[in-house]
Formats: sequence, C-alpha cells, structure tokens
Amino acid sequence: MKKIYYLSTCDTCKRIINELNPSSDFVLQDIKTESITLGQIEEMHGFAGSYEALFSKRARLYKERDLKNQNLSEDDYKSLILEHYTFLKRPVILSNHQIFIGNSKKVVEAAKSAI
Repeated sequence: MKKIYYLSTCDTCKRIINELNPSSDFVLQDIKTESITLGQIEEMHGFAGSYEALFSKRARLYKERDLKNQNLSEDDYKSLILEHYTFLKRPVILSNHQIFIGNSKKVVEAAKSAI
C-alpha cells in the first residue's frame, strides 16, 4: 500500500507532498476530514514498532493537557492518536512496506529515495 496521512491545513505537510511529488498510486488521507481508523493506526504501528513513534509531542493539546508530566503507556499513545488527529506526527508516509514519520529533513530525504 502507498499512502500518505497528512493535514491539509498544515503548510509543512503540503510542502513535503509537493517535494515528494507522489505518483497517482498513492492515496492521500487528510486526517482532519477523514479520521484515522483503528485498523490504520495498527497498520502504522506494525511498521513503526511503537505508538510513541507515531505520536506528536509538539501538538497543542499535548501541552494543554500537561501530558509531558504523565507517564504515558503505548495504549495511552494509541488512544490519544485515535481521539484527536493532532496527536499523529505528520506526515506519515507508507510505501512498499516502509514507513516514514514526521517532517525532519532526514525522514523526508529517506522517503524521497524510497518513492
């Protein structure tokens, strides 16, 4: 499966998608308008190895809820991502049984090479 989970209101996501110029066989899912399903988060977890790797600690709600001072489990990370789209580190790119999470230069370059 070739899929990109992104946020259409995020300029960084849009810039990265433009940079990657994904082929038409990629499915783009705007996580704000089409929520992540349990099956999708479990598929991402299978590639990433942990829910924490998929979790954005930069999310506004992370700070507002003071989650950094809580001892979060893998189940907590999973539940939070399913609860609100901003908790997913973006973008998440699935391509040929590989996953690329986030917007760091290194991750984007690796995704470009894989695509």
